[in-house]
Amino acid sequence: MSTCIRTMTCALLLCLGLSMAWAAVDVNQASSDDLESIKGIGPSTAQRILQQRRTAPFQDWRDFILRVPGIGDKRAARLSEQGLRIRGQAFDPSHVRPAAISTQPIGYAPRKPAPAAPALRDR
Repeated sequence: MSTCIRTMTCALLLCLGLSMAWAAVDVNQASSDDLESIKGIGPSTAQRILQQRRTAPFQDWRDFILRVPGIGDKRAARLSEQGLRIRGQAFDPSHVRPAAISTQPIGYAPRKPAPAAPALRDR
């Protein structure tokens, strides 16, 4: 009987330890060390996140992607898989790109059409 209890206790502690290893890190609460514990966030990315967070807390993933340089949809999805959360929410690509956001690079201006060539006259 005591062997069974020991085995159950060990299994419970193992499960508890594994669940803590996968604990979510909320970007609006995390320290630099907490952010760096997420695979894919190094010291420079953590500093960019903290710098933007000092301005205002992140409202959602769209806000996070727009404000933190180097973070796009693909990287946000990977970070979310590693446990990064914004206000408790995992990344959901369907809520990130509303139609109002341009997909063109910043500073992009379409070319103006070339002026028409002068018409040739018959002589």
